[in-house]
Amino acid sequence: MAGKDRGRSGKILKVLPTEGRLVIDGVNLLKRRTKPKKAGEKGQVVQVAYPITAAKVMFKCSRCNRGVRLGYRLGGKSKVRVCRRCGSEI
Repeated sequence: MAGKDRGRSGKILKVLPTEGRLVIDGVNLLKRRTKPKKAGEKGQVVQVAYPITAAKVMFKCSRCNRGVRLGYRLGGKSKVRVCRRCGSEI
């Protein structure tokens, strides 16, 4: 929702609930330098996805194709997440 990666989307790779952060594929990429591990190998620069604050992330509705807030509906025996914009199940 905010920052240098505003408008980007990706798959959630890891959730860090104690810190309130998420690691998302292709978002918040930082460059890390790696040392050579074996003799004759060269060091390199690698892009790594770092955690982003969960408050800066929204769900993307597949029907609306936009970032949306979520609501809940009791569907049958379980609670179901729904899109607040169009009402479809997520």
